[in-house]
Amino acid sequence: MTLAAKLQTLVDDFAPIDDLQERLTLVVDRARRHPPLPAETRIDAHRVLGCISAVWLTAEVRDGRLHFHADADSPLVRGLVVFLAVFFNDSPPAEIAASETDPLAALDLLKNLSPTRRNGLTAVRQRIRALAELHL
Repeated sequence: MTLAAKLQTLVDDFAPIDDLQERLTLVVDRARRHPPLPAETRIDAHRVLGCISAVWLTAEVRDGRLHFHADADSPLVRGLVVFLAVFFNDSPPAEIAASETDPLAALDLLKNLSPTRRNGLTAVRQRIRALAELHL
């Protein structure tokens, strides 16, 4: 599925939820189903710089597609970072590297976040793009 198709599916899934706080709660709840990164993966090399919270992001290539693994020390940030990782999972590196798609903005999830959290999430999105470029 292309990133554009994934985004449309998310927009359709979230459309019935008008309240932004409910949307954020749903994102955090979804992230709880993802296992945390193992301690040996929570290293400085995988840390996303520019985030106030500790955020780790890794990627691996399987069958020509990237698969991301993410974690954070704050439940809200973890929810948002895992959401981004899941969104970009199983996509070709070239599509991710060329994409300007921001599912958090498309779902209006950034609206009530502090500027420092928004900046941190921008850093995560940049790291996702950089990891994709490494695997072109």
